[in-house]
Amino acid sequence: MSQIMGQPVTETFDDVAPPLLAIEQLGKRFGGFVALDTVDLSVPAGQRLGLIGPNGSGKSTLVNCISGTLQNETGSVSFGGRRVDGVPAHQRARLGLARSFQLPRPFRSMTVAENIRVPLLYTVGARHGVHLTSSELEDRCLEVLSLVALQDKAKKSPLDLTQVEMRKLELARAMAAEPKLLIADESMAGLSHSEVEDIVALLIRLNQRGITIIMIEHIMRAVMAFSQRLVVLVSGRKIADGAPDDVIKDKDVVGAYLGT
Repeated sequence: MSQIMGQPVTETFDDVAPPLLAIEQLGKRFGGFVALDTVDLSVPAGQRLGLIGPNGSGKSTLVNCISGTLQNETGSVSFGGRRVDGVPAHQRARLGLARSFQLPRPFRSMTVAENIRVPLLYTVGARHGVHLTSSELEDRCLEVLSLVALQDKAKKSPLDLTQVEMRKLELARAMAAEPKLLIADESMAGLSHSEVEDIVALLIRLNQRGITIIMIEHIMRAVMAFSQRLVVLVSGRKIADGAPDDVIKDKDVVGAYLGT
């Protein structure tokens, strides 16, 4: 694990290829409060992007506008070359855009495996217009759970899981939707040092399977270990975007976190 947490970032991406996610001049207000102010962001396929910022910086609002939980008032969101402004969240999920939540939200009356069946049936099945048989569903559930080392917990209730297992289940539920882009929203809050390493390693493995990942996180050692690129929001504006080692030395970023 320590090698993963300390591994150098060497990957490069084709700037000529159309981005998987393209955000242009995005704006969102809540009454007189400007939550997002003309945010631009382009994410190529396959990238691991870290998104950071102080509390109230607009990170959650940005994620909600990308995923469709909120609708932006100005600017545009495009995914896979398609404008998705006004497209409901469940339809964006069927296009391949998935997210996890800061607080895990499993169906507590269902088993761990049944929690995985829901996105398989209503996202993957709907996307491809196919009906998965019971045996196909079981095989796919176990495959997804094995990615997060929860296959032995398939018949358990989510209430029987540890905190880190709940975090893994939350990621597995997003993974079951077979996303092209996964937004992991504070998947490590409240975890121990070793548990944080587990989640970082898991996210890197998922990325190596071809999934583009945006990680929102406050634990900076995790952000630095994970990210190939780092974006910083402050007061609804993007103030830095680039290589993580360069971004954390930027005077505006230092000022935002430590005070000027």
